[in-house]
Order: sequence, then structure tokens, then C-alpha cells
Amino acid sequence: MKRFTTLIFSLVFATAFSQKSTRISTSDIDNFWVAYDSIQKTNDYSGKLDLIKRLYTDKATKGLKAFMNARDYNDSVYVKVIEKYPKFWNSVRPNTLTIKTKTKELEAGVVRLKQLYPELKDAEMYFTIGGLNAGGTVSGNMVLVGAELATGIGSTDVSEFKDEWLKGMFANQSLDNIVSLNIHEYIHTQQTGYQNRVLNQAIKEGSCDLIAGLVMNESPQRKYISYGMVHEAEIKARFKKEMFTGNLAEWFYNGRQKGQGADLGYYVGYVISKMYYQNAKDKKQAIKDIIELNYSDNKAVEDFLDKSKFFKEKASMLVKEYQNQLPYVVKIEPVNGSVDVNADTKELRITFSQEMVPGYYSFNLSDKGKEYMPMTKVKGMENNDKTLVLGVDVKPGKEYEFILTNKSFRSKEGYPLKDENLVIKFKTREK
Repeated sequence: MKRFTTLIFSLVFATAFSQKSTRISTSDIDNFWVAYDSIQKTNDYSGKLDLIKRLYTDKATKGLKAFMNARDYNDSVYVKVIEKYPKFWNSVRPNTLTIKTKTKELEAGVVRLKQLYPELKDAEMYFTIGGLNAGGTVSGNMVLVGAELATGIGSTDVSEFKDEWLKGMFANQSLDNIVSLNIHEYIHTQQTGYQNRVLNQAIKEGSCDLIAGLVMNESPQRKYISYGMVHEAEIKARFKKEMFTGNLAEWFYNGRQKGQGADLGYYVGYVISKMYYQNAKDKKQAIKDIIELNYSDNKAVEDFLDKSKFFKEKASMLVKEYQNQLPYVVKIEPVNGSVDVNADTKELRITFSQEMVPGYYSFNLSDKGKEYMPMTKVKGMENNDKTLVLGVDVKPGKEYEFILTNKSFRSKEGYPLKDENLVIKFKTREK
């Protein structure tokens, strides 16, 4: 991307890319509203599907195509949300069209980001209309924004929504947030690596908020940050328990389940990144470190956490403490691996090292398939919630095998099982 002392902008940004500036596309928004207006003129459902296809999705930019693929959008999804929320669409329409007028601000934001991080690689920005479940994401070097969510504000009509997450998400939003959101997603296009751990994902998301705040020279206006500041102590304690787990659903992208206390992984990652930046003597190098952190490297992520001083303890000590707290299976009846199990067996008992939360269980089929699954039902917990009783149906001279996973099992102290996947297998004797 070239840098200019004076940047000249034109309406060409609304429909095409300039070779001399950040590449921005808003043509999908225009096409959507053409399709929307045409759909209002017919009551025929198949006709509506045809219109959204011909006038919107068939004309999709590669950004909209990627967005649809990432979020499983199709023509019927669009027709459904258009029919269901007419007041919302009419209310948000003017806001989506203002994105054309913010091209200069968007461009300036990227220029400022380049000043903070000279190694910045070019990315393309696509402003689209989505299906009401994603404000923004990335695909490769493309920033993808769902304008219907990204431009909703406090005055947007949400009276038709039953979904509390949708009802509340616009309350603290401003049209000015679109630049910050875009910078957040732009930074994602620069990041590398992935690891299914809460800690890694928290820093990956929260660091984008930090850098976006530095670009905008203001603190990010995010609901999870204001909520997190009020509940800091309890969030930090819970994060310490779960940060080395893969329990992402408790910390990210969970607005519909968690309400006001949603997406708190963003908040924790923001604070960790902010403290790292504040502790660094060389601020420019700190920004480079933050953006280039390899999220596939757990050791690098843990070193980053140490340097932030978010916790008093070293990450290596926290890992040990965490591992010592994990519950594990101490006994299986019949004995796991047995080859002489009575074919009259009707129950299988799994005993854990700690009291477990009843009602949350997770099992998978093994590679051998469903014919090797003996379990017929979960009967419940006994032995002070330490032993899980499963109903089984077995036949003589047959092998059985299935997998107990740690996706749902939790101790009453809040820790997942030590074994991610524990294979349970046995063979019944011939009668």
C-alpha cells in the first residue's frame, strides 16, 4: 500500500478498487437494497428467491461470496430475514449507506495503522449485508463486514427481535465505530497461527481491540470491556481456571447465551495486550510483537502473558497448578480393556477423582462406528456425584468401544477432565 502526504478520495471507492489506495468495496450494499426494494413488490416466495439471487447473490463480490461461505448464508436466509424484520431493515438502511461517506476515514485509519506497524500487508475491505449473525470476520487477506449489524445504533428499530442479543447489541454502538471495527478485522489478516486454547484466542482477539484503540487514539467502545471492568476480579479468577482449556464457547461469540456477560475473552485479551504494551520500553517493537505473535506456539503465548504481568504467577507455574486441578477417571466397571465381560451386564460405571457437575456429559463414537457403541442411556450420577452410571446393551462375544471426551465433563470446581479423549473398550465373553 502506498503512502501519500495528501490523499484524494472519490466515489469510485464505493464500487471499485483504486490501485493507489486501500481497496474498499461497498457495491454489495447497493445491490442488496436494489434486491430488497424489488422483493417488496411480490408476495410469491419463489419470486423473492429469484430476485435475491439475480440482484444480490449472483452479483456478489468475492468478499460477499467468502462471507456467505463462512456464515452459511444462502438465498433463503436472506429472504427469511427480509420478511421477518421489515421495521429493522427500513431503520438500518440509511446507516448502511453512510459507509460510502466514511471511505476517507477508513483509508486514514489504515494509513495510521501502517505508521504504527510499517510491515503491514495489504488487505481488501468488503462491506456487505449479511444474515444478522456476524458484524465482521476475515478470510485470507479480506476484511468482511456485515453492515446491517456494524451500523446499527441506539435508535435502530429492534422491536421485531425476540433475540435478546440482537436487541441489546446496538445500544452503545455509534456509526463512528465502523472504522475501529474495520481496523480490528484488518489486524486479523496480519496474524498467524491458531491453537484451540482460551488464552491464545483471548490475546488474538483482544490485541486487535488494543491496536484499533491506538490507531483511533481512544479506548475501544465495547460492551464486554465496560462489563469486564466492573467484574474484573471474578472474570480473572474464572479465566485462570479455563485459559488452558479449549472451552472457547464460554468466552467467545456467545452473545445469545451470555447476554451482558458475553465475549469476555475479548476483554481479558485486551487487558493482557494493553499491559504488555504499557510494560514495554520500546512501544513500536511492542506493537510488532503483538501483531506478529504466533498463536500456534503455546510457549510464545505464555511468554507474552508473563511479560504482560497480568497474573503474579509465571505461566509455567499456572500450567502446573491447572494440571494438578484436573479431574480424571480413576475406575471403570467393567474394567476398561477387559476381554471377559459378562454378557448380562446392564450398567457401566465410570468413577472420577473429584465430584462432577451432573447433567453435562460428552461421548463420541470411536473410529469403529456406531455398531461398537454399547450405551443406551445415561442413568445419572451416584457416589456423591463421583460415579457416572450408563445403561448398556451388550451381546455375547462382541467387542465394544466408544470415547469419553472432556468437552462437557466438569468438576464442581470448574475444571475439565484431564483426558481430552478417553477410549473405553471391552469384549464380552461367549455364553
